[in-house]
Amino acid sequence: MIENFHLLRPWWLLVLAVPAIIVWMSARSADTRRQWKGMIEQHLLDSLVVDSSPGSRMRPSWLLATVLTCAILAVSGPAWERELPPFVEDTAPLVIAVDLSPTMDAIDVSPSRLERAKLKIRDIVAGRSGAHTAVIAYAGSAHLVLPLTEDGSLIETYTDALATRIMPVDGKDTAKALALAEATLASEDVPGTILFLTDGIEQKAFDAFKLKSRQGIVVLGIGTAEGGPVKSSDGSFLTDAAGGRVAAKLDVEGLKNLHALTGADVATFTDDDTDVRWVSQRIRTNFAQKRAAEGDRWRDAGWWLIGPLLLLFALTFRKGWIVRVGAVLLSAHILLPSNAQAADFVDMWLTPDQQGRMAYEKGDFEGAAALFADPMWKGTSLYRAGKYAEALDAFATADSAESWYDQGNALLHLGKLDEAVSAYKTALKKRPDWPDAAANLTIAEQLVKLKKDEEEEQQDAPSLPPDSIQFDDKGKKGKAATISIAEQTSELWMKNIIVSPADLMARKFAIEAQGKKP
Repeated sequence: MIENFHLLRPWWLLVLAVPAIIVWMSARSADTRRQWKGMIEQHLLDSLVVDSSPGSRMRPSWLLATVLTCAILAVSGPAWERELPPFVEDTAPLVIAVDLSPTMDAIDVSPSRLERAKLKIRDIVAGRSGAHTAVIAYAGSAHLVLPLTEDGSLIETYTDALATRIMPVDGKDTAKALALAEATLASEDVPGTILFLTDGIEQKAFDAFKLKSRQGIVVLGIGTAEGGPVKSSDGSFLTDAAGGRVAAKLDVEGLKNLHALTGADVATFTDDDTDVRWVSQRIRTNFAQKRAAEGDRWRDAGWWLIGPLLLLFALTFRKGWIVRVGAVLLSAHILLPSNAQAADFVDMWLTPDQQGRMAYEKGDFEGAAALFADPMWKGTSLYRAGKYAEALDAFATADSAESWYDQGNALLHLGKLDEAVSAYKTALKKRPDWPDAAANLTIAEQLVKLKKDEEEEQQDAPSLPPDSIQFDDKGKKGKAATISIAEQTSELWMKNIIVSPADLMARKFAIEAQGKKP
């Protein structure tokens, strides 16, 4: 502690000259002999001046100088230990790397290893509201599913679409997934965590895990030691050369060796949420350790001097008049109506944005929106509350890359796809090479294309036949039946939306595997 002791604002020590001057001036004014020396003869002065007794009380100037000295030392910011920034859990980024090798279709875990991994992802993301999370899929190659984003619904949509069939290269290359995850987190100002959801780490990837990284690494094994048969995409079971079913086992020993040789945090899944809580705790712990090692910020210990400062300041009261005035003001405050009193007290110490942040952290997004003065925070609160139209209006009052990005997100929820595309493009003009905005722009453009294709299909579709055709013996024309295709269109549109993420990822991954830009 002693070697780390320093002052955060050392220039305030220059103000220590003020209490020194006060003591000096007080001493000069208290020297009665010196004041009368030029007016009264010395032999008379000795008889006229009465010196104060040695046991006299402390002089007010000394007390004032002591109070000022304590105040200056407190303001200078003594510090000797580091601290984490506020809302640490919200700022810890996470990259989830999902193993999509064929063995993840094993059914030793119900309904399958991959489906169980998806459920774990959903629970982990649900506990990280407002935090940045990215998703990577890997097998023989590694691909970015989603860049770092706060949109939990978007993460759920794409992770639910993950399937082993979309991977263009067979096998398993965890080292590539690790490299891609670290590259994804490289743009973040704070250290993050890389979470692997897999049924085993191959031995050749251990060297990559041994390299010191700024990011924490957590591995959650999905599967059982006993193993189970592996289902293919067509529903049949994989078989070996002899025609027997292939049984895939969780590589428990390999995971233990990974922890022993590399120090990575390793655990296996549980049927309850114990594993999810463990992962969340490891994310916070990794963030705290890495942040402390990097020296993010020092804890200002100056507030420890407030107690002695108040005690010394209390000694400056004279004849009780300050105490009486304070008692009158306190009584008047107590007699105010309770709601006004509480609001008065809160407004006295917290700004509207600080009050809004407290409500936001408690999950009261509508209350936070009413409190926030900052338009971006107000818009974010309304967005979280599901009031996308009002959030859009709040974001529109600012002209920044972030405000246009948030406008695009709100417009997507409102179904205004073309306007969302325009908003994302504006955000990228103001902040080029922003991966979140680029990813959302791609998604919005794909949704616009799907919608246009659907409209063209409706226009090109032949006239629908009648429900039934009736003939009469009299040669009269039957009545042509008409049916509504609105329900069919709705179902077809929803079907396209549901399957499109998997198809889009499969195409994107195939192009990336061929070394082309998607």
